[in-house]
Amino acid sequence: MRSPPSLLAVARCAMAAALGAACAVVPVAPCHAAPLTAQQVQLAASAVQADPLLGSKHMERKLRWRPDDEPGATKPKKDRKQAEPSWLEGLGEWLADSGRLLMWLLGATGVAFVLVGVRRWVLLHGEFAGRGPMVFPSHVRDLDIRPESLPDDIAGTARTLWTRGEQRACLSLLYRGAVSRLVHRFAVPIVAASTEGDCVSLARRTLPAESSDFFESLVKAWLLLVYGARAPDTALVMSLCNAFDACLPSPARAEAGAA
Repeated sequence: MRSPPSLLAVARCAMAAALGAACAVVPVAPCHAAPLTAQQVQLAASAVQADPLLGSKHMERKLRWRPDDEPGATKPKKDRKQAEPSWLEGLGEWLADSGRLLMWLLGATGVAFVLVGVRRWVLLHGEFAGRGPMVFPSHVRDLDIRPESLPDDIAGTARTLWTRGEQRACLSLLYRGAVSRLVHRFAVPIVAASTEGDCVSLARRTLPAESSDFFESLVKAWLLLVYGARAPDTALVMSLCNAFDACLPSPARAEAGAA
């Protein structure tokens, strides 16, 4: 025996019957529709534009270089105050020009110092191989260092000059004699442009420690009198005179000692 249909099945059958009856009653519209007029299109476009989801506007901005000769390009007008340069702008321009000139001057000064230093170094240390025998200078700065221009007893003559009050002549003779013996006895590469400091540096690399220390003390006493306008102590000058021949022997005395 079959079971009675459920209420859900009965409801589904009723809905299907109702839909079929409605489709049979409603007439089918013809396929050919009338063309739209301009007014209908405008109304439809206005409706779309009024819709916030479809008719919103979106603007984008882009930057680009505009040529000066572009047709229609107009330069912004400046008022009279903006057209006239202010004192601050003038100061900035002056500082820029002055700074550029100062940099050029500093650069030229640096190049000049480098060239002078290189020339001085070459004069002092530019002893190239195969250059030939060393040429002894006759003068260092303004001082004559030729052996024939000096007395045989340099220390005794300097001592006499000091006791007579000729202090500058005494120290000048000691310094000239010392530089002459550095060149002709020890072959120290002193040149005509060598300063007192150059002579001390060259002697430090060539002479024994005792002799180089003596020469440095002599140069300090000489510089104190020449540039400092102060005479050294008499005891110091006498000690320099007493140790002169022992620390810087003459070529003849060195040859006699060797024999």
